[in-house]
Amino acid sequence: MNSIGYVKIGNVSIPRTAALAPMASVADRAYRLMCKEYGAGYLVSEMISAKGLVYGDSKTAELCTIDPRERPMALQLFGEEAVFVGRAAAMLAPFEPDIIDINMGCPVPKIVGNGSGSALLKDPKRAAEIVRETVKNAGCPVTVKMRIGWDPEHINAVEFAKIIEDAGASALTVHGRTRTQFYSGTADWDRIAEVKRAVNIPVIGNGDVSNAKQCEDMYSHTGCGLVMIGRGSYGRPWVFEQVRHYLETGKLLPDPDVRERMRVMLRHAELTCGFKGERQGIKEMRHNFAWYIKGLRGASRLRGKSGELNTFEDLRAAAEEVIAANDGSEENG
Repeated sequence: MNSIGYVKIGNVSIPRTAALAPMASVADRAYRLMCKEYGAGYLVSEMISAKGLVYGDSKTAELCTIDPRERPMALQLFGEEAVFVGRAAAMLAPFEPDIIDINMGCPVPKIVGNGSGSALLKDPKRAAEIVRETVKNAGCPVTVKMRIGWDPEHINAVEFAKIIEDAGASALTVHGRTRTQFYSGTADWDRIAEVKRAVNIPVIGNGDVSNAKQCEDMYSHTGCGLVMIGRGSYGRPWVFEQVRHYLETGKLLPDPDVRERMRVMLRHAELTCGFKGERQGIKEMRHNFAWYIKGLRGASRLRGKSGELNTFEDLRAAAEEVIAANDGSEENG
């Protein structure tokens, strides 16, 4: 049996299996807890607006809540002004985050248009000011999530990473795509490896990891301290258990059968409804339902009906329909 070991970010020890990426409107508390139950070694919150927190937005404050079962966990801030990100970092103290992460990689136009997210890749001086102000106000390690550059003509991952390290960051997460790629094309693991060689703080690799073998490959290819999985966890929280098992034993665990998939999906729904109420919870489970049934017989037709799911019983009936339509064989839905 292989020992998976740990990576240390500041004073926080994290098992070197796989972490769950911060994903806005996806990785909420219920989603994170599902992944944690299957062994995700580290979790990061959805993006939290620094200005929203400072100005007392109630929805923003809700994003800061940490369930004790989620630890070790980071709260992720975004913002374009150092003074606001710093003040927000100080305001996170009552929530006791293990780590504060700063988003410098989000490619969404609404975020970039305000000068935050991956827009900061074009303004390293401002990015460094944000990190310094956050480190000064945070009572825990501060990390940064970034991309390899703005576009293929402006790949500055190594230079940017060195500046962020010098500003006081305790670790970096590098998504191996440019901002203009969004989530298309192939993640450039070579660039992640270059950053790893260039800095003396832990580097977390992110991009194009959706199974245990790919996770091991990223560790080997980049030398990163930790691997982060985002879209590869959609409807597949068990991927974290598969990663851990493979890294420890060298043996691949199969995906669960259709009955187990639906049991896990309903467990996910129970958590979501418990946190948000049945009406909102089931509304938000519609896209999760579509992810859980991907590849199963009848998935295309059932995805089309997901908008009709309004109650937990609707979802349970849909799960039974999925089970009835599948006899253990799978096809692309």
